[in-house]
Amino acid sequence: MKRLLSEDFLLHSETARRLYHHYAADLPIIDYHCHLPPADIATNRRFLNITQIWLEGDHYKWRAMRAMGINEHYITGTAPDEEKFRKWATTVPHTLRNPLFHWTHLELQRYFGIHEMLSEKNADEIFSHCSGMLQKPSHSVHGLLSHMKVEMTGTTDDPTDDLKHHKAIAASTSKIKVLPSFRPDPVLATHDPIAFRAYTEKLAAASATTIKNYDDLLSALLNRIDFFHSAGCILSDHGLEYIPAPDENAETEAPKLFLKILNGQPLSHSEQGNLKFDLLLRLGKMYHAKGWTQQFHLGALRNTNPRMMRQLGANTGYDSIGDFQQAPGLRKLLGRLDETDELPKTILYNLNPADNELFASMAGNFNDGSIKGKIQYGSGWWFLDQKNGMENQINALSNMGLLSNFIGMLTDSRSFLSYPRHEYFRRILCNLIGRDMENGELPGDEELCGNMIRNICYYNAKNYFGL
Repeated sequence: MKRLLSEDFLLHSETARRLYHHYAADLPIIDYHCHLPPADIATNRRFLNITQIWLEGDHYKWRAMRAMGINEHYITGTAPDEEKFRKWATTVPHTLRNPLFHWTHLELQRYFGIHEMLSEKNADEIFSHCSGMLQKPSHSVHGLLSHMKVEMTGTTDDPTDDLKHHKAIAASTSKIKVLPSFRPDPVLATHDPIAFRAYTEKLAAASATTIKNYDDLLSALLNRIDFFHSAGCILSDHGLEYIPAPDENAETEAPKLFLKILNGQPLSHSEQGNLKFDLLLRLGKMYHAKGWTQQFHLGALRNTNPRMMRQLGANTGYDSIGDFQQAPGLRKLLGRLDETDELPKTILYNLNPADNELFASMAGNFNDGSIKGKIQYGSGWWFLDQKNGMENQINALSNMGLLSNFIGMLTDSRSFLSYPRHEYFRRILCNLIGRDMENGELPGDEELCGNMIRNICYYNAKNYFGL
């Protein structure tokens, strides 16, 4: 029987194999956006078993299990960890052609040396083997990150966070750089006056101030940006459906709209957009002053199942691709920041594949010759971080911009076992470039193409973020 996911997995030509094994395979990883818990890194957590590290919080797996008719008791419920793992193992053979099949077995191979397919037949044996290895120092959180050559990871953090875990990591002997990222989504939730006011109070407490007007809000945000900067932050992030296209008077209306929502009055749809846009504009200027990179993850339609939202809450596997209009707001925000020479380095991620060329071409509108690859069309994200999605993103970027400037892959994951996704991306990239070389569409210059691959997989990000 042919070995599952062989060393030449996804590499369909001799040229692709040389490119991957000689230029990409051994590079360190810069994972500049993820959702790993900083507390687990600070404490060098050891997970009790494979279920805890693999299934807790992984809504990709949860969705697959639900599709198989598995009761929620075995997914997010109170079933014993061994039983949850058995249910996942029963699901895995049915994930053929879903990226979960590849990810699952890459992770079993790279971290635990298991080269057979997971199924209900070997579930107990694999649970015992992996859980035993997780008790060893080599499989603590630090051990797992070191094993995968992770050089830097960028967590995603609320502006009110005290960043105590990041400070503890920085003060430790760990060689892995763990940097916070500023994610002010709650202050952009202009559709919900109650949540907005509650978060404003939380922000005021964190910045040791009072927030009674719009200037106070901006001062509090700047206070937190200064604090994050002192802790090594170099990135912000925003998870939005879309960037609103504002009315002409948005900037002058923003102070009034802020007082209105602060007093518990709902804003109209256009008023919500105007306040949100002005906040993004003001934040962008603050990021530019710090030399940060801003990220926009756009296009997710979240919490689509009201019943399960009430039962389980957000981020539990009930989100999907949205079909929002993206171009007008993106153009307005990037253009306004560019007009005053306050446009930060920016990474744009889309979730709807229909927007690939839109985002790739929009990025090219605002490169200004000051920084190589200043505006990035980011890697395939969430529903698009699979083989087809990555290939389409690479092709769109190649057609609309310069692939050679691309800063490459990130995990966007909550799991410490997700780092083989960088390998997955690298294999896909090498296969595409190798195919084009063998077809005569690219020069047969292995050093030229191999160095481009090295840059995309590691060096571009290292230089872009000044690491």
